[in-house]
Amino acid sequence: MSLTPLLVDIGTTLEDATGFVQYLLVFIFAAIPVFEILVVIPIAIGLGLDPVLTGVIAFAGNVLSVYALILFHGRLSDWWAGWRGNDDGEESEPTDRYARARTLWDRYGLPGISFGGPILTGVHIAAIVALFAGSRDRLVAGWMTVGIAIWTVILTAASVFGLSLLGLT
Repeated sequence: MSLTPLLVDIGTTLEDATGFVQYLLVFIFAAIPVFEILVVIPIAIGLGLDPVLTGVIAFAGNVLSVYALILFHGRLSDWWAGWRGNDDGEESEPTDRYARARTLWDRYGLPGISFGGPILTGVHIAAIVALFAGSRDRLVAGWMTVGIAIWTVILTAASVFGLSLLGLT
């Protein structure tokens, strides 16, 4: 399946909306695992949305969805351990779908997956792999926040710079 039609749909949806609704859509799209900040920030800035506001709102949408995932994971793990009578909270190994993130984890640990995850696997998969590997929820939240923040700044600056190079600003 090609992502091109989905990217066009995001651009069209953002372009058709106005004012507050555009930024609300940036927040929502940034929270969706397939799109995240990597896709939303350049499209939104390319459509003329304020770069700083776009970056802040995209960051918030992306990081809050990761926090929800971490919160859900903790509660699900506790429930699962209690239901099975297993107090150590042990989880099964992730499937092949997480192979790239797991390789990143094995080589570089939590800091590596937090910085590489947003570009290589997506922040949601990176967070899940870190949690499956046994990292504490708060550490995953902290490192993922730093990684998402750094990539938000890079993507925002690169989008603005790219548009200025093309003479579109």
